[in-house]
Amino acid sequence: MTGTDTRARIAAHVTENPGVYFSELVRQLDLAPGQVQYHLRRLNDRVDSAELYGRTHYYPPDCGDFERRALAALTRETAADVVVTLLRRGPSPPGEVAEAIDVARSTLEWHLDRLTDLGIVAKRRDERGRVTLVLERPEETARLLRTVEPSLPDRLVDRFTRLVDRLLAE
Repeated sequence: MTGTDTRARIAAHVTENPGVYFSELVRQLDLAPGQVQYHLRRLNDRVDSAELYGRTHYYPPDCGDFERRALAALTRETAADVVVTLLRRGPSPPGEVAEAIDVARSTLEWHLDRLTDLGIVAKRRDERGRVTLVLERPEETARLLRTVEPSLPDRLVDRFTRLVDRLLAE
């Protein structure tokens, strides 16, 4: 395979999987890390990168700022579960969302901090000060959610966190 073929393969993968992060790109394309780094540097007109949540994510150039941040967050299984719950149930109290996705409130709050910073979820208070979680851009978020599938390592980390939450609750 030539360098041009490898670059085309990397660019196509990023276009099909916007928000893919480096180690996942290496794993999914079965290429050496140095090889991927080399070709990514030469794809600067066809692939953009953004450092989000401790990882470098890759996007096609036409991917907007909200999309980039949302896709990076939604690769986490728990964050995606929060969004799915709010899409299905509509505005909901945090306790109900935590119960629906079977996580501790502290775990939910960790993900909510990121989702609210990104403008995906908002915390609204009623006249009595009770918090309700609301999706800010439900149609756009639902569209992005359909393009994301959490990687195996992300799912394992999220499931381990849920297991620890359950054990600590006992």
